[in-house]
Amino acid sequence: MSGETNLSRLLQSMTPQLNPGQYVFCCVAADHDCSALQPIASLREAEGLSLVLPREVADAHGLRYDFVAAWITLQVHSSLAAVGLTASFSAALPEPV
Repeated sequence: MSGETNLSRLLQSMTPQLNPGQYVFCCVAADHDCSALQPIASLREAEGLSLVLPREVADAHGLRYDFVAAWITLQVHSSLAAVGLTASFSAALPEPV
C-alpha cells in the first residue's frame, strides 16, 4: 500500500503523539558492540555509527551527546516521496527553552 504524498492531506490526517522520555544522538565507532544499547535507530556514516538512544541509556554507558530531544510520532501513512511534512510540522513547534 503506497503512502500519501499530498501535503495538505498529510497535515490534516496526522495525529501527533509524544512518546515518553528524552532521546539523544550519539556517535560510536563502526565496530562498537551495540547489543546492550538497543538503539531506537542507527545509521552507518563515514565517521562511525550514529545512534538514537534514550538519554538514560546513553548516560548509563557513558556516551557523549550534545542535544536532548523529544520523540514525536506523527501517526500518518506518508510516502517516502512526500515533500514538506517534516518542515511543516517542525515550523509549528515552539522554540527550545
